[in-house]
Amino acid sequence: MTTTMRRHYADGPFGQIHFQAASSGRPLVLLHQAVMHSDQFSNVFGPLADRGLRPIAIDMPGFGMSDPTDGPPTIADLAEAVAPVLDALGVDRAVVGGHHTGSLVSTEFALRHPDRVDAVVLGGAIVMPEAQRLALRDEFAEREKNFAALPGAQHMVELALTREHFAAGTIGPERISDYVVQAMMARGAYWYGHHAAFSYDHAAAIAALARPALILSNTGDMIHDAALEAHRMRPDFAFAAIDGGGIDIVDQEPVRWADAIADYVATLAD
Repeated sequence: MTTTMRRHYADGPFGQIHFQAASSGRPLVLLHQAVMHSDQFSNVFGPLADRGLRPIAIDMPGFGMSDPTDGPPTIADLAEAVAPVLDALGVDRAVVGGHHTGSLVSTEFALRHPDRVDAVVLGGAIVMPEAQRLALRDEFAEREKNFAALPGAQHMVELALTREHFAAGTIGPERISDYVVQAMMARGAYWYGHHAAFSYDHAAAIAALARPALILSNTGDMIHDAALEAHRMRPDFAFAAIDGGGIDIVDQEPVRWADAIADYVATLAD
């Protein structure tokens, strides 16, 4: 099924927020991983709509075509993009979910605005010891702060090779090229997204989360162990794990990924 996604802008606290949305179905907000944007979910819009959901995919501040924050954003800053989008669409409540960095943002939005959230989809929790998390933040920040344009667009080549490595032959060159384009569109500094993610105490946020939730992972994800730890923390949350894949599970298994969310949403009250 071809799903028509219309592109929109809403005014937010940091400027314009770009998003795309289907016109019907139960609202499902989708928040992307760093350093991508809302087109990360382009291959699941159709499967989600086929199951009666209304995808609403947001470019978080500083990513894609959304205006950036004035300086390095926090996860709380990125979460400020969600309510203006719901308001622009006249949506009171939605299921709010995301992938990797997006799962942190969905958690924070649910903590700040529980009255706007039917449930949360945590597509890649980051539950790990604080020292490990902050070490990863510093490692990513040091590497990503050095990311800069090189002659012959060699920086884009290097990014494409990195994404090919993570995809391990499961993603074709056209989509890999699209990943590079998505990363290059970011309006904030390249290092902002991962710095915000690893600065955020997702374990504490998950412990405080008072809305229903699905922890969604895949066994080949580099942070799958963190999702398992999140489930040990919150056995009251639903849990689903897709076999294999990697950080690009949304593209590697789009139907299974969409079905896992749709099956969970079907258990929620209207």
